[in-house]
Amino acid sequence: MKLVPKFVTNYAMIEFMSIRQRQDAIARILRRNETATIDELSRDVGVSRRTVLRDISALRDDGFVIYSESGPGGGLQLDPQSMQTSARLSVAEVFALLISVAAMRSAQNLPFSDLADAGLAKIEKSLPADKLRDLQRFLDCLHIGKLSPKQDLSDLGQIDPSLLPAFETAFLGQLHLSFDYQDVKGAKSHRKVEPQALLILQPLWYLVAWDPAREGFRHFRMDRISRPECIHGAQFRRRHVPFEDDVCPYKDMVN
Repeated sequence: MKLVPKFVTNYAMIEFMSIRQRQDAIARILRRNETATIDELSRDVGVSRRTVLRDISALRDDGFVIYSESGPGGGLQLDPQSMQTSARLSVAEVFALLISVAAMRSAQNLPFSDLADAGLAKIEKSLPADKLRDLQRFLDCLHIGKLSPKQDLSDLGQIDPSLLPAFETAFLGQLHLSFDYQDVKGAKSHRKVEPQALLILQPLWYLVAWDPAREGFRHFRMDRISRPECIHGAQFRRRHVPFEDDVCPYKDMVN
């Protein structure tokens, strides 16, 4: 009989892992392997046996059905039909899912939109009330439009993955945001703004912000933003963003 090697992780190489990441890793290992011992899980995620036992208990509390068999050849087994019953996604993660689906729908290239909507509705339904309120506040700042065919996309770059969590903190806390920016001509500057909205003209994403130094709204292409940092202290006030009059569909939006 041919032996199938077990799924091997490199989690032990990671020095620091959040509790949620570690528990998710344990669930993945159990899902991909028929059986895993406490010692194997301890080695794979780089924590003590006692910590693994606590994580197993937490996963069971979340709705995962995990069996335990003693003796030679025994270990822990995850029921493949079980799943967590409580949401473990952050507001930023759910928001990222929602805006990704919305952006794809606006581009008319989402073939399974009904299934995506149903899945997202289940995620939203399972969110705690405070997270749901934060998500709605985040969504209130979102505007999705259509990109003009005249837009030049030849210089489209990658968006810094640290932007979304920084935006979440800034938007929900109404905190000023500072970042480095490079405009269409390549000129670099450091900006301090009041983030008011996110504008998606797929595949271009913009931060719409009130710039106190220029006393007006400015649109910053997100693929030109780097090193975002929330400035804790005085909060700014929400402003009405005049999308109907202020959105330019194909020219560079930042002065």
